[in-house]
Amino acid sequence: MKTTKDTTTAAAHGGDVRLSGISKTYGSFTAVHPLDLTVPEGSFFALLGASGCGKTTTLRMIAGLEEPSAGTVHLGDQDVTALPPYKRPVNTVFQSYALFPHLDIFENVAFGLRRRGIKSVKKQVDEMLDLVQLGEQARKKPHQLSGGQQQRVAVARALINHPKVLLLDEPLGALDLKLRRQMQLELKRIQTEVGITFVHVTHDQEEAMTMADQVAVMNAGRVEQLGSPADLYENPRTTFVANFLGSSNFIEAEIDSRGGDGLVLKAGGGKLVLPEARNSASTTTGGKVLVGVRPEKISVTHADEAGEIPEGRNRITGRIADSSFIGVSTQYVVDSPVCPEFEVYAQNIARDPRLVPGAEVVLHWNPAHTFGLDATQDIDAGTEEEAAV
Repeated sequence: MKTTKDTTTAAAHGGDVRLSGISKTYGSFTAVHPLDLTVPEGSFFALLGASGCGKTTTLRMIAGLEEPSAGTVHLGDQDVTALPPYKRPVNTVFQSYALFPHLDIFENVAFGLRRRGIKSVKKQVDEMLDLVQLGEQARKKPHQLSGGQQQRVAVARALINHPKVLLLDEPLGALDLKLRRQMQLELKRIQTEVGITFVHVTHDQEEAMTMADQVAVMNAGRVEQLGSPADLYENPRTTFVANFLGSSNFIEAEIDSRGGDGLVLKAGGGKLVLPEARNSASTTTGGKVLVGVRPEKISVTHADEAGEIPEGRNRITGRIADSSFIGVSTQYVVDSPVCPEFEVYAQNIARDPRLVPGAEVVLHWNPAHTFGLDATQDIDAGTEEEAAV
């Protein structure tokens, strides 16, 4: 495999993607607003967003399948904005695989080489089939393979041309959940082994966070936030990102003062602490802020045991409205004076039998797990409920 990796890595030299002021309009509709984006060389990069957010249009402009209304596309040092797709050093893998049903797997993978007039293809094809772990399937037809195997053939066929960048457009969308999760790890392994830049379009948050080094969360033709999966999850800068990547609870609060550990906030009749480093809102005293906390960061304690909660933790009181046992955790919905339908995910380690609907509880968490956002934002942005409207 050393030869494949060396030649592919060499081909990827300067293989970063740079979009400068790129946009796409269709009549009066703007699919992608002016966008500046740099994809680091050799990274696994995801464009993540709901249907219609502009992610696929952005990918197609990189591929040359859509002409930008404005701006430029660079692959490494080369301006490819005016080049047709076949002259760009990229290959695209689609959800539909687009394999040739009458050709066996070997010939499907060899297709690009043969089209370029290369006669001796066996060594390269064998190496590529080994890379995607399909060496023993070489003489089977596509219909004899599973969906995941067909997807790996499509990846091998694209990689054998040694593109600087591999574009993946919802490549796992047609697979069932279990197979999709296997393929997430498989694609990440392949990308790590060949070392070239992958740009992956998906609407699946788990898929993006499992596979990508960096994720650009897109919404309505714009990038809401760009960063590593962990940074986006732990430090969302908008309610859309906070809700789109998992679940978040929001409390409307008012800035009371500055303390040694950060901002002291008033919410209902109580006080909460927000680290200044995790606050994206204005810090004017008396100003409003949305306090966010993830459901799995919260502990739930029966009100009778409130005195045992350690000092220094953020806490609110409430009443359990609903609970659902889902194996690894129990999900509680708690009605609180500061936030209706507050969600808590409690790991099922030592379950308290008193924590049932109707029970009075105290919810508490480490202030370091709190983040603050501008209070003018829509609390429901990025949620499934908003998408359904």
